[in-house]
Amino acid sequence: MTNNQEKRYINRELSWLQFNARVLQEAADETVPLIERLRFLGIFSNNLDEFFRVRYATVRRIVEAGKTGRKALGVYSAEELLERITEIVISQQTESLEILKDIHKRLAKENIYVLNEKEIEHEVHKRFVQEFFTDQVSLAVETIILREDVELPRIQDLDAYLMVKMVLTETQKPLYALLEIPSTIDRFIVMPSIDGKDYIMILDDLIRYNLDSIFNIFKYDSITSHMIKITRDAELDIESDLGKSFVEKLSRSVKGREDGQPVRFVFDKTIEKSTLKFLLHKLGIDRTDSIIPGGRYHNRKDYMSFPSLGRADLLYEKVKPLPIKGLHLEDSMFEKVAEKDYLQYTPYQTFSYTIKMLREAALDPKVISIKITIYRLAKISSIASALINAAQNGKQVTVQIELRARFDEAANMMYAKKMENEGVRLIFGVPGLKVHSKVCVIERNENKKVKRYGFISTGNFNHATARIYTDYTLFTANQEILKDLNKLFNFFETNYIVNKYKHLIVSPLYARNRFNKMIDAEITKVQSGGKGLIRLKLNSISNYDIIDKLYEASQAGVKVEMIVRGICCLIPGIPGMSENIELISIVDKFLEHPRVYIFGERGKEQVFISSSDWMSRNLDNRVEVTCPIYAEDIKQEIIDTHEICWQDNVKARLLNAAQDNAYRKNDKTKVRSQFATYDYYLDKLGLNA
Repeated sequence: MTNNQEKRYINRELSWLQFNARVLQEAADETVPLIERLRFLGIFSNNLDEFFRVRYATVRRIVEAGKTGRKALGVYSAEELLERITEIVISQQTESLEILKDIHKRLAKENIYVLNEKEIEHEVHKRFVQEFFTDQVSLAVETIILREDVELPRIQDLDAYLMVKMVLTETQKPLYALLEIPSTIDRFIVMPSIDGKDYIMILDDLIRYNLDSIFNIFKYDSITSHMIKITRDAELDIESDLGKSFVEKLSRSVKGREDGQPVRFVFDKTIEKSTLKFLLHKLGIDRTDSIIPGGRYHNRKDYMSFPSLGRADLLYEKVKPLPIKGLHLEDSMFEKVAEKDYLQYTPYQTFSYTIKMLREAALDPKVISIKITIYRLAKISSIASALINAAQNGKQVTVQIELRARFDEAANMMYAKKMENEGVRLIFGVPGLKVHSKVCVIERNENKKVKRYGFISTGNFNHATARIYTDYTLFTANQEILKDLNKLFNFFETNYIVNKYKHLIVSPLYARNRFNKMIDAEITKVQSGGKGLIRLKLNSISNYDIIDKLYEASQAGVKVEMIVRGICCLIPGIPGMSENIELISIVDKFLEHPRVYIFGERGKEQVFISSSDWMSRNLDNRVEVTCPIYAEDIKQEIIDTHEICWQDNVKARLLNAAQDNAYRKNDKTKVRSQFATYDYYLDKLGLNA
């Protein structure tokens, strides 16, 4: 590794692993409700699956190509990085297993017992487990007998398997089998309660309990089973056959994920060495794959759906999303937004306003057209339904749908076909760019003139994620902003025409330069004897050029306050380089998702909301929209809620060179920002006691 880079930047992949460590901290936090802790364990596991399918797989490709990858990766060579990742993941997995054990003990104190196959004692449970297996599991279980001379069938990516070993009575030789855990059956099976105690069995153990029933045609002296899981390379290889439509190519590529190369193999560390050796040979696992010894259970992402058992006391208190002050769902959105801009901040406020505006547009005789970008849709999408309804009512509906939204391609393709069949005009992206912006323009006939309305968001138009992702959405009738937005849709249709935007900052053509100019403006203020202040809230920052620009600002005396949830390659607090940069990360009940940029000292701020992080892909390879906030009341609302986050001293972690995820602690009044933000909106409505 290069010493200079190591001192200036944190490697992107390792920074991501530290973000996932913060998720794991939530699972370990005894102040978090018990079942919620299990769900954080599930999020940790699910995050890790995606990391290996994408980021680890990318680094592995570099190694297999015989390259070092230093230019792309920075700090480490690709081979060094693979070793370091595996080392950290093994440590984190070990920690996660200890956390799981502790949670199970605490569940038992709450009269909730998670039983394995050796702990079934009550006759009621024995009958239940046998009957449940016979009625619901036996027909869904797929079993593959493994033989030296027979090629192994394809192992499903991310599915969990039991590796079964039988020692045959007649020959005393081992016979191996792979048993796929059915993904169509809930992983956690609630068994009958006894004496006021609740019992749960994991599907894997219920199958283990019934192994004799599965393999009763064999005569064996012993039978053992250990869980394994494979993660495959999930990067899409889009074929270049010009005779196929983009949808056909993408559909084939998504299916091709199933045959991606293995990049991670996780196994029960108690498995016999001979069994493991046999299996690795059959699977073709080699040294460039991450081989990780784990516990008895894999696919712990399923803990995100751990049953609540009616125990509200072991869950976060459910809070009702609030209305926006002065904006009622019974009102006409067009009439209200014509008077002033409104801000929606989910999940503190209800996402219903977004759906309401589209549904109203679908029915309103004055509405001529709707243009919208879509990145991730819910499985059952109210947004898609409203757009289809609008097309059925004769509106011109144009949808720029990003079919390459990772792991949501299939759902997006399904809705794309459905919308197209109903007369919605679809645009499938821009060559060489992914469309990540979240914007909508609605044109309406008013007094023989066309007036535009619209909304711009930091997050996806997805009512499911809006319950757990924090995101701002601006509803506006500002004709200047919407004129710029309409130009963007023109660009989607005629990519060879480069538009100029007076108000919006649009990636990839203008964003990097504009952000640099705004940082330079703060530097100039300090050099002229004034004060420079930059406040940022991002999901990730990894672009070295913009990090260097922030270092330059710090060295000039500009104060930089940053809230970064995930990847952060910037190192704050280093004398002579970044001593004026302070950096925190917040991981809590909701997923922090907005991008907010505030330039200028307090009282003289320029405020922007954006779909864009400060990563190379957002600045150079995606269409992103950053929108200025002009309405003073909304500007103040964003500053207020940002400041609440900045004051967090309960769930905020300090990001630094040590990468130790230490909680921020001070003598100030305790501020848990997500709870305080909800109280802020209660106060605005006059509902706080």
